[in-house]
This record gives sequence, C-alpha cells and structure tokens, in this order.
Amino acid sequence: MVTTGPPARRSAVLRMLVVAVALAGALFGGAVPASAHAALTGSTPAQGSVVDRAPEQVALTFSEGVAMGDDSIRVLDPHGKRVDRGKLRNLCSGATVKYGTGLPPGLGNGTYTVAWQAVSADSHPVSGAFTFSVGAPSKSSAAVPQQEAGGGLVGALYGIARCLAYAGFVLMAGGAAFVVACRPAAALVRSVQRLVVQGWALLTGTTVAMLLLRTPYTGSGDLADVFDLGGLQQVLLTKPGAALVSRLLLLAAAALFVAVLFGAFARAHEPAGAGGTTDAEGEAGAVDPAEEARRRKDLTFGLGIGGVIVATGLAATWAMAEHASTGLQPAVAMPVDVLHLLAVAAWLGGLATLLVSLYWGPPVERTAVRRFSRIAFGSVVVLAATGVYQSWRQVGTWSALTGTAYGRLLLLKVGLVAVLVGIAWVSRRWTARLGEARAAEDTAAAAEAGDTAAATDVADAAQEAGEPVERQSAKAAGKATGKAAAGAPAASSIATATATATAASPDPDPAPASEETPDTDPEVAPETTPNPDTEPGPSTDPDPTRAAQLARQQAALRSARTKRLRDADPERLGLRRSVLAEASVAVVLLVVTTVLTATEPARTAAAVQAASGGQSTASNQPQVLTVPFDTGGPHGKGTARVDLDPGRSGNANELRLRLSDPSGKAMDVPEVKVSFTQKAKKLGPLPVVPRHTGTGHWRASGVQLPVPGQWQLSLLVRTSDIDQVTEIRNVKIG
Repeated sequence: MVTTGPPARRSAVLRMLVVAVALAGALFGGAVPASAHAALTGSTPAQGSVVDRAPEQVALTFSEGVAMGDDSIRVLDPHGKRVDRGKLRNLCSGATVKYGTGLPPGLGNGTYTVAWQAVSADSHPVSGAFTFSVGAPSKSSAAVPQQEAGGGLVGALYGIARCLAYAGFVLMAGGAAFVVACRPAAALVRSVQRLVVQGWALLTGTTVAMLLLRTPYTGSGDLADVFDLGGLQQVLLTKPGAALVSRLLLLAAAALFVAVLFGAFARAHEPAGAGGTTDAEGEAGAVDPAEEARRRKDLTFGLGIGGVIVATGLAATWAMAEHASTGLQPAVAMPVDVLHLLAVAAWLGGLATLLVSLYWGPPVERTAVRRFSRIAFGSVVVLAATGVYQSWRQVGTWSALTGTAYGRLLLLKVGLVAVLVGIAWVSRRWTARLGEARAAEDTAAAAEAGDTAAATDVADAAQEAGEPVERQSAKAAGKATGKAAAGAPAASSIATATATATAASPDPDPAPASEETPDTDPEVAPETTPNPDTEPGPSTDPDPTRAAQLARQQAALRSARTKRLRDADPERLGLRRSVLAEASVAVVLLVVTTVLTATEPARTAAAVQAASGGQSTASNQPQVLTVPFDTGGPHGKGTARVDLDPGRSGNANELRLRLSDPSGKAMDVPEVKVSFTQKAKKLGPLPVVPRHTGTGHWRASGVQLPVPGQWQLSLLVRTSDIDQVTEIRNVKIG
C-alpha cells in the first residue's frame, strides 16, 4: 500500500525548497567569481619590474598544482599584439609548480602585459595579468583583461548547479538511509518516494549541467560554448570531468537501488491484506511469517550494503576533485571528506525525510523517530571530528579564522551547526514525550457511525494506497453491500442517507457521521427515496460528473479528518514544528557549505602572502580606474582613466592619466591634480603632480605610497577659471 497526502500542497512545498536553495545559491555563489584555490606566488620577470633587455621566457610559479595549455600564458606587446611562441613549457621541479612560455629575440622597449589562465588542482579556474617593461615603460600598454575566470553568467550558473548537486545528494542518500535504517514503512509513503526520486533527478540533472558548463567555466566564459563538443572532449580528459562522468555512472546504479527500495522492499513491508485481496485469496496466497521475515531481513541487508557502496562512491566524486584532493595530506583528507559528506547526508537528508513524513504521511512511530535521533547524534559526532581535521588542514592558524574570507565563512558554518544542534535537542525532548501512534487514529472511523464507517475505512485505505477515487467509491460500496447481505439491512440505507447529506452539505468540515446517526430512525430509513440529484439509485447508471464531485467532497472530508486527528496530538505537533525549524536552518547551512568549497582556503592565502612579502595577490595588480566627471560648465563633461602601475606600496609607481570627452576623443583641460589619502592610518593627502605629455595625457613617475591597504584617490579636474570638480575613488594598494 502507498500512503498519499495532499499532492498539490506537497509538490508546492518541495518546489519552494528547491527554489529557495537555487536563489540562495545565486545570491551567495553567483555574486562573485569563484575564488582561486591556486594562486600566483611569483614570476620571472617580476610583476612591475623594468629589465634592461628582453628575457628569453616568461615563467610563472603557483602555490599548488594547476592544469595549463599552450594558450594559458599570453604575452602582449605595448600595442596589444601577441608576441610569445605559443608553446607551454613545464618547468616544475619537486614541490615547485612552475610553467612558462618562450619569447622571440629582438623585442623592443616598452611595457608588456602577461595574461594567464589555469585550472587549479581542486577544479576551480584561476586567472590574472601583470606587466613588466623592457628598457623603460612605454606610454601605452595592452589592456588588462577585465573578465575573471569562473565569473559572469557562466560562473553564477555553475555555482547554482554545485549547490543543487549537494542538495540532491543529501535528499537522495539521506532519504534512502532513513527508510532502510529508521522506518521501512516509509517506503510506502508517496511523499517520501517523491523526495528521494526528486533528489536523484536533481543530482543527475545538475551533474549533466556542470559537465556541459565546464568548457566555458574554465575557458572563454561564453555560455554558447556549452555546445562545443571539442571542448567537452577535452573536459572528459581532466580530473573534474572524470569525476562528473563517474558520478553519472554511479547514479545509474543509484536508480536501480531506488527502484528496488520502492518496489520489492516496499511490497515486503506492506501490512497483511493491504493489497485489497479477499479472504479466500489471502488464505490461498498466505506466506509463512518466518519466510516473510527472512525475506525482509535479506532485502534490508542487501540494500544497506549496496546503498553504502553507492553513497560512498558518489561522495568520493567530490573528494577526488575538490579541496581534499590537493594540499596537505590528501591521502588522509579524501577519506575524511567522504565521511563528512556521508554524515551530512545522513543527518540533513534524514531530517528532510522525517519532515515530509510528519506532514504528509501516516503518524510516525516513536521507535522510528528515536532510531533517527540516534543516527543524527552519531552523524553530528562524525561531523565534529572530521570538521576539526578539515579546519586545521585548510585554516592552519587561529588568526586566519578572522583574517580570511575562508575562516569567517567557517565560523558562520560552525555557528549554524550549533543552532541546528540546539533545535535538534528540542526535537529530542519532543521525541522523549512522544507516545506510540494511537490505535484510535486508525479505528476512529469505525466508531463514528456503524456500517457507514466501513465505506469510509475502505476509502481511506484506498486513498493511502494511491488508488483512484473512483476505485475508492467502488470498494466502499462493495463492502457496505457485503455487510448488508450478512444481516444488516438498515446499514445500507443509513450509509446512503449519510452520503447524500454529505454530498449536499456546503460545510467543508462537517461533524462526523456518528453525531447524526443517533437521530436517524432506522425504521424509516429504508423507506427513504433516493434523491436522483444527489445520489443515483442502485438501478440507474451513476452520473460521472456527480460521482467525481462526490468523490472530491469525500476526499476533502477525509483530509480534514486526518489533519484534525494529527493536530490533536500536541507531542507530534511540537515535533513537526521543531523538525521544520531544523530543515530551514539546514538549507542555509547547505548554501554556506557550498560557498565555502568555492573559497580559497586560508592556509593557501597565508602561503601566497608569505611568498609575496606579506602582500595580497589580489591587490598586487596594476590599478585601473575609470572616473566620469562633470564640472558643470561648457565642455565640462568627460571621463578620466587613471592607471597606477604596479600598484604596490614601497615601490616607485607610475601614474598615467588620460582625459576624454563624451565622444571618446582626448581632451585637454587647464589643470588636473591627484592626491592619495589613507584615513585608517592618518596618512595624506599625498599630492602627485603629473606632467602634461600630450593632448589629454598626463604622467607622473616615482609615486610612493608607504603602506599597503585601502587608499583614497582624489582627482581634481578644472575646465575653466570657475568650473572644476573633485572626484574620489578607492584604490587597493598591495
């Protein structure tokens, strides 16, 4: 038998859950490009350096392993023309990760731009650019690429897909574990079946989407490249591509597991006589209880072993391609990561399954809730142990917990877990007060109104079995007729009159039939003439429209009665509310976890800063600002472009300024002034006096900014004796 609930409401809530995760993924995962997990720690020539003669090659050193191709390093001359040889050189040695590209002899003086792009060992794309000069800096240089790898629309879509993939795995693996280990009867509940199957479909769909998005995600960033079959072929040769393909193969095995779980396993746990068979059929097909128990035990054991193998394999597809696969102690980190994911699925997925069971299923037994409570406690212990190890591995120091984005996200995750454990403690208190499902809930209808309840009971059983409403009515009529033939002629008339009154009543939740039957005269009831407008007589064909209307009303009455009985149990009502609160926090926790896996680990960030002299690689870039201005006078509108190269403290920076009118043509003005201020350390304003080098162009060399950090650039533009404006912009100095 399959238990059903209100399908429209259940489907709507499940859709809202998926939409909530998707929106949260868009807000958190797609707001910024994916943080780089491999970082540039050095280069030859050095960033912003001026060399006497052109080097033979450009070499880049990274903090961890990366995947690069022939087009991964491009060197552009001052006019934007590519001048490198187009062949990647593998210069790795031991623990040093180093790649380069050759340069032809005879390169002229000027400022050259190096643009690079790679895929880190944990599957995330990373890119950057810097400049160096030969002889002396030139007046112009190639534009630095503005699009970061893994950003834009493609990066947002990929981030959402990653978040939903985690959600699908949690729902599928955790839901199946709840059914097998906690409540086998839940295999008959339609809402639980939908939850697990939708989790499988969600994980499968997002895996295919991520596989197609890998090419633009790690390359051009153009969404149209999802149809690039050549790029897809190259993706399949990479470690992330192999992990995604392996996940699809394991999902095929998971589909077979789910089919057995809700097929043979569910049928093995059907109550006796739930299939609607007659007594004679039941006696003829009687099964030895010992044989049935052995069959259930074998199915449970087989599904348990097979489920653990499939779930472990699926969790390993994340561990082999993300943080755990690179860095410190990968041989230990990967199994720990698998355990961490399995514990998350067992806890949060089981929680979601318990939630839908409490809201859209028959009363949940106390023993099932207590089994899940023990599993949840064990999962929390595993999460704590594996989480401590992962935190030490990825953070390294206490100061990194508050000094890096990864550390702050980790603290937020720990706080959410603490909140979740607190709510779970409240749920355990409700569980301790929980009594077994009262038998009165299953037999309340039988006490309502004699044989009228026989029809209602059969209809309820058919409703739980997921049978059409027409078959429910037929079973009810058959059972009532059988009892009348056995010696209760008045029951048929009472049932007829009760059904007629129910169909005609506009009240959506009338009193039970038991409150009206005492007022009914059994001697008069058989003489009651059936009303053809409300219920056809036994000799006439039923009106399909009227029958469907009657069936809908009966279904509404049964639903209202079920909800009334359910809400009358304060312990189960409190448990439902606390589990709903747990599930809400779990959704936020899942999103934060997804963002955490896309953030540069604190240990890596610290290593990069140490290699670059305590300066952040994010701020160790030439700074380019575009500043619109309007002095309010004639010809007072325009745009200023400010280039500060190399944008580092303690170095002699070069400032280049270009003014253009609204049409983009260079424009001269009587005066421009530039100054820098850092309010945090009360430095400045430090004035810069640029010299006029041509129409609309100014330049200043030797600009010294003593400390790194956030500086304010103040630009004054005067277009006449009385028309001037000052624009202020923030600039990050490394």
